[in-house]
Amino acid sequence: MSELIIRPSGPRDVAAIARIYADAVAHGTASFELEPPTEAEMARRQQELLNGGYPYFVAERDGAITGYAYAGPYRARPAYRWCAEDSIYVAPEFHRQGIGRLLLARLVTAAEQTGFRQMIAVIGDSAQVPSIALHEAAGFSFVGTLRSVGFKHGKWLDTPLMQIALGDGDQTPP
Repeated sequence: MSELIIRPSGPRDVAAIARIYADAVAHGTASFELEPPTEAEMARRQQELLNGGYPYFVAERDGAITGYAYAGPYRARPAYRWCAEDSIYVAPEFHRQGIGRLLLARLVTAAEQTGFRQMIAVIGDSAQVPSIALHEAAGFSFVGTLRSVGFKHGKWLDTPLMQIALGDGDQTPP
């Protein structure tokens, strides 16, 4: 097995990203979307984030995209400008290999360097124990749970929230 590379994502990665996300939407609860978006929609979303100055990375091994992570706006209103929300998806055949940990570490560092002060993990379901553990290991703290806010795969889903301060956090103005 060759080296895993974490690199900035671009248009050439969209097909693989769309496949990974489609599996997560169809079979999991990490996303509350019910239908996988098209590749064109995923390209539009990626470009919107990149145009907004948000970091977006892929993990690549032997030319294959094994996972991806990006930061996006936590909320649309201007006062939230310094807060980002993270998203991490790893192809099922590459789960439990440390790829999510490497992607999250790179994403947190890049978001901090970009000037963000807080990062929020909006975790799609209390049963996402590996995602909660991943964020805890990266220094995120649990801040609460929104109970039964999504309904997918025939059941109500919670949304755990976790947070990490970046850079000076709330100690100084941006």
